[in-house]
Amino acid sequence: MKPSITNPTHLWGIDLGGTKIECAVLDKTNELSVICRKRIPTEADKGYQHIISQIVKLVNLVIEEIDEQPAKIGFATPGVLDPATLTMKNCNTVCMNGQPMHEDLEKALGIPVKLANDANCFALAEALMGAGKSFPKAELVFGVIMGTGVGGGLVVHGKVISGHHGIGGEWGHNIIEEGGEPCYCGKAGCVEKVIAGPALEKYYQKISGESLKLKEILERYLANTDEFATATIERLLEYYGRGISTLINVLDPDLIVIGGGVGNIDLLYTEGYERIKKYIFNDKKISTPIVKPLLGDSAGVFGAALL
Repeated sequence: MKPSITNPTHLWGIDLGGTKIECAVLDKTNELSVICRKRIPTEADKGYQHIISQIVKLVNLVIEEIDEQPAKIGFATPGVLDPATLTMKNCNTVCMNGQPMHEDLEKALGIPVKLANDANCFALAEALMGAGKSFPKAELVFGVIMGTGVGGGLVVHGKVISGHHGIGGEWGHNIIEEGGEPCYCGKAGCVEKVIAGPALEKYYQKISGESLKLKEILERYLANTDEFATATIERLLEYYGRGISTLINVLDPDLIVIGGGVGNIDLLYTEGYERIKKYIFNDKKISTPIVKPLLGDSAGVFGAALL
């Protein structure tokens, strides 16, 4: 990176995705307004070292655009840094697994960096900049990701709680269905293998013999024209109720924000909310606010900057 002026009021974040790398610079003195956003392809198929070089390339592009050098950068990553080995794990961009990414980034950029799972960054951004702004008294916020996978992040008093093993918030890999579908994590019947989008589509195909996208399954359910669609969405609502009730029973958060494609299904906030009552350890009463996110795909990169 070329020498340049640093501004301590500016927060730099990078969202490291499987297909794109995005950088954002926020101004913490002006309601976290966005100074700059830029993205380039990850090109993960070219390997781990190429990803590092793409990150350096992106940072230099932003430096050139705003004529400013970062003092430090936060990163939203697709996996987590193992506190014991200081190497990456659980990354769906598999070439990152086993790599000392924190050390390599600090060496390549020449500045301190902080890494957090992308779900944690989602939760942090929504807590401080998004949905959480409507709940200023929320001390404990849980961010749920329900899309192609199921994950989550935990924020307490405005700080990410990564946990002893770095896996804080990973509710998607708890067993929710005995004898269920095998999961890549080595177990079977995980939340992710039951209520993630691909899992629901697979279930529909299994019982109907027809392959449909979740959007089409939902349309058939709402039209009440397809018994298999009804069974699939009922399965989603029931297991959603079980899964969320477990979060509430253990953490009792002040606010739950649900992101990801499956999280756009309005039924989760009505009928799904009612299903939680069946399993919550509170005399079947629930008042936890469960809301949609406000930041869209900006949450990852904004959360990274907020680290």
